[in-house]
Amino acid sequence: MGDSDWLCVFTGGDVCITGHDSGPVFEEQPSSVVYPEGLSEGKVTLNCQARASPAATYSWRVNGTDVPVGDPRYTLVAGNLVISSPQFGHDGGSYQCLAINRCGTILSRAANLKFGYLHDFPGEGRSPQTAYEGAGAFLACQPPAHYPALSYRWFVSEFPSFMKPDGGRWFVSQVTGNLYLAKAEPNDTASYFCFTTINMDISTKSTFSKANQLTVQPDANARKSAPAITVVPDPFSCPMKVDGLLPSKAGASAEGPILTLPDMTFHEEGVYECEAYNSEGRDTQQGRITVQAQPEWLQVMSDSEVEISSELHWTCVAAGKPRPSIRWLRNGQPLSTQDRVEVNGGRLKVINLALEDSGMYQCVAENKHGTIYSNAELRVQVQVPDFRSNPVRRLVPAARGGQVMMECRPRAAPKPTLFWSRGTELLTNSSRVTVTPDGMLRIHNISRADEGKYTCFAENYLGKANSTGHLSVRDATKITLAPSNADINQGENVTLQCHASHDPTMDLTFTWALNGALLDLEDPGGPYHRVEGKETVGDLLIVSGHLSQAGTYSCTAQTVVDSASASAKLVVRGPPGPPGGLVVKNVASTSVELRWSRGYDNHSPIGKYVIMGHSPLSPGWKRMRTDPSNIEGNAESIRVVGLLPWMDYEFQVIASNILGSGEPSMSSHTIRTQQAAPTVAPSGLGGGGGDRNELIITWTPMAREYQNGDGFGYILAFRKQNSPTWVVERVSNVESSRYVYSNQSLSPYCLFEVKIKAYNRKGEGPFSQIAVVHSAEEEPTVAPLRINATALTAFEMQVSWDPIQHLSTNGILQGYEIRYWRQHEREASADRVRTAGLETTARVVGLRPSTRYHVTVMAYNSAGTGPASPRTTVTTRRPPPNRPPGNVSWKTDGSWVTVRWDHVKTLDNESAVLGYKVLYKHEGQSALKVLDKGKTSVTLPLPKDNGYVVLEIRSWGEGGDGAAQETIVSRDSGETWTDCVHFLSYQ
Repeated sequence: MGDSDWLCVFTGGDVCITGHDSGPVFEEQPSSVVYPEGLSEGKVTLNCQARASPAATYSWRVNGTDVPVGDPRYTLVAGNLVISSPQFGHDGGSYQCLAINRCGTILSRAANLKFGYLHDFPGEGRSPQTAYEGAGAFLACQPPAHYPALSYRWFVSEFPSFMKPDGGRWFVSQVTGNLYLAKAEPNDTASYFCFTTINMDISTKSTFSKANQLTVQPDANARKSAPAITVVPDPFSCPMKVDGLLPSKAGASAEGPILTLPDMTFHEEGVYECEAYNSEGRDTQQGRITVQAQPEWLQVMSDSEVEISSELHWTCVAAGKPRPSIRWLRNGQPLSTQDRVEVNGGRLKVINLALEDSGMYQCVAENKHGTIYSNAELRVQVQVPDFRSNPVRRLVPAARGGQVMMECRPRAAPKPTLFWSRGTELLTNSSRVTVTPDGMLRIHNISRADEGKYTCFAENYLGKANSTGHLSVRDATKITLAPSNADINQGENVTLQCHASHDPTMDLTFTWALNGALLDLEDPGGPYHRVEGKETVGDLLIVSGHLSQAGTYSCTAQTVVDSASASAKLVVRGPPGPPGGLVVKNVASTSVELRWSRGYDNHSPIGKYVIMGHSPLSPGWKRMRTDPSNIEGNAESIRVVGLLPWMDYEFQVIASNILGSGEPSMSSHTIRTQQAAPTVAPSGLGGGGGDRNELIITWTPMAREYQNGDGFGYILAFRKQNSPTWVVERVSNVESSRYVYSNQSLSPYCLFEVKIKAYNRKGEGPFSQIAVVHSAEEEPTVAPLRINATALTAFEMQVSWDPIQHLSTNGILQGYEIRYWRQHEREASADRVRTAGLETTARVVGLRPSTRYHVTVMAYNSAGTGPASPRTTVTTRRPPPNRPPGNVSWKTDGSWVTVRWDHVKTLDNESAVLGYKVLYKHEGQSALKVLDKGKTSVTLPLPKDNGYVVLEIRSWGEGGDGAAQETIVSRDSGETWTDCVHFLSYQ
């Protein structure tokens, strides 16, 4: 038979041709559809497309029976099935597509056509619910009949005010639809509506319930109590895993009442516990998470070409939970154990294969969560022996004294009988010649006499064939200069020699291996390099030898027919290797014992060891103190001293010799030193301040390294100065930095002596140095006397008083507060001005002209203000004229200018003008110069250049300064720029 006739498979009378045809392979399979019940006009399309040669034809099954494609409601478009106007009770079911060609048939996965519906909620109202403030509650959804599953939301009062998480107080179960509330609040009183939604493939439908009225009432017996978990919506909302660590994917939800675990895996299975707690106690609830999964292939079969009369073994393995069951199909039909077929779960065995066994096979794994299919094509081969694609090698070279193997692998089905001949001599097994059952010819200890032609014969019941090759014998390869053992220090170079002789008609190559692993000699940046030379020289250069490069080096000289090898050992001396077996023994509060075993000395004796340690307080490893301080090279144990009590440590040991320090040992397991009483006192002792009748003491919390044990706290001792008796108090919180002592008999700003020490389970530490702290201040008890208020202008006054005695301040006097208010106002609306320090006079500005004010003064400290002084009164002066000087004119005379203006006339309610103030500056200057004039003119110097002068002229008197007239004067004679008037407000 020719190559094109290699395989003939007969399926239904048609022929599947190898190398040309292929069985169907699905590219698209149908998916399940939910169709709205009662929708009269519509279509459902179930897709099915397969790749095949020749192209596949298609048919469909529903619930195991053929779909009547002749029915006008069913249309086949390519491989897709279109169902027009699907009807409930008639078209629902499980649909499967069959793809068929002459190589076989495959069956698609099942696609379910189901009809979806959502009825309305019942029309009757719902009973109102009552909850107590601080307690939990839930509102039942009670959804109507539906298919498929619903999604649930709730809205409050009116649509679409949907509920928000509110820090986890609200939870909507997607299993029951119920709304759960934790820690009810009065503002939760409202009407609530359950909103349900169903999602189908071509539409969505929603409906909502009647109102669920919730009233939150105050708890008549309100008191602090331990929490009680009365509602556990699902076993998923629990922030602790009882049988393991809480998954990191829980994220921030682990701190709240609703636990969220995205992308669930089998690792998250287990019992979870939700714990609620407050200062009064705690409560817990547990729930179990069980993770299940649809089937997933771990191993599938693949297309196979198997010779006739042989055996087929296929295996399918699938994972899933529950464990999937596995069944087999051949050309879309179930396959079971019978005759030559054996089915055992995921294993299929067919013996004595025949042509009719060819076709498409499917392995099907299924559990309650889904079904998966795996396809493969089986082709049963039949052929007369043929050497054309794989003849015996025409020329087979071999080395004298060596061995040769000649293969015989014709294509044939069934498997042929194979035998060899040399010339006319049939070869059989002997001391030098072996013919294996699979046709391999082996000849050992070859000589020149073995040269010649060798022929392999193959025969089966369809026919016979043969193929011939020629064996050529060559000179053997030999090592003429073998590498020698070498000894170097780490970092040195070394050359290993290797020379060989070989048959001159063949090429010779050298390879090197270290401990059997082939070396890369072509990497220019690597440590191994060839030494260039004659073809028969294969020396190896090792650059910067490393400890890892010690071992046995093998040189192999190789031709196409044979090879020869020689080996040498390389010793690399270097720093010691890491010690092993590090253990910690005899753990005390400030010391431990370490024991280890010696590591490799790397051919140089170990001189000494050092111990490295690590604790949470140090960012890296540091050298530890030992007893004795020097550790000899023959030591295998040492005592580490100077450790902190009640501290976690890890240790490493490093060995060294004259060539350097080696790698550290593996870290020891973490140990914690024994506890001990504190040895130092807390620092930063001070205090003061606070409320009436309080003594506040502060300090710096003790760092972890000074606590020396658990059960840690502080002991405070304090007494009034010169008192013989100490008051002692304990503070049990290690993080505490403040203590408040309250006593109604405590005098304000009283001097106390204070000291502090630390304690733990093992005892007490030393007291600190005594610090002086004052009790809390109280407001001053006396008022300032001899208050005097004097009007300075229409807008300001000066207030003075006698200071109070220091002993009356009940603390540190910080200053005085002046309160002032107009005569017709109440004192409660008074304005206030505070002084700092011991000043006994102050100016008060921003007053109103011609106004009578009441004034009091009181002392203040950090606790507040003392009693008010007797009030005094003061009347501000009349206001200055609110008109600026008018008719401003000026005249230059050389480098001087004379400016004149009209006198400002006052009204009856204004204060008299006593003079004028002239403020001026030259162009480019920022500072104003002030001239106080009683006349209505002034002479000023002009700038030396052509600049100008800016003038402000205003009247003044007892009421203060009046409005200003601004004028710009230049050297140009007789000109004035705009009279820009600025009316300055003194309100």
